[in-house]
Amino acid sequence: MKTSQQNLHGLMSRLTLFRGMAMFCCVLLFSCSSGENENKGADAREGSATNQQNETVGDEIEDEGKGIGPITTVEVGDKIDETLAAEGKTIFENKCSACHQLTDQKIVGPGLLGVTERHKPEWIMNMVINPEEMTKKDPAAKKLLAEHLTQMTNQDISEKDARAILEFLRQNDLNNAGASN
Repeated sequence: MKTSQQNLHGLMSRLTLFRGMAMFCCVLLFSCSSGENENKGADAREGSATNQQNETVGDEIEDEGKGIGPITTVEVGDKIDETLAAEGKTIFENKCSACHQLTDQKIVGPGLLGVTERHKPEWIMNMVINPEEMTKKDPAAKKLLAEHLTQMTNQDISEKDARAILEFLRQNDLNNAGASN
């Protein structure tokens, strides 16, 4: 009988030792997999983004913040063209509202409140007309793509319709001045 108890005691000791070793290995794995290595990955991504920005600085200066695309000049008046803004609202609701809010709230793409204060009219129209090329070549559009992780869909919007959307966005920003601060 004594040998059975000794065997049981020995088995329990080995089981306890095994549990202790397993816990030690788990702690070791967790400590090795967190912290410094994750930061190195983030540092590498930041370095890559910095390199991309440095490579495209020339484009940013060259296009003067107007973006990449067919729109080089846009005439906007001091007052909102209500008829044009109404057309833009209809187009926005049909083609843009699934991904964009008129507030600063993100859905799929960024919220658009204050967009006419952050970007030139030409940039906005080029982004609406030419989103793929903009996210490949324009520094501000690249940054938005990196932030929102979704390529804006080309909705085949004409220059005329893009101008109407711009007017609607101008109206939205004017009506909500101060709300984006």
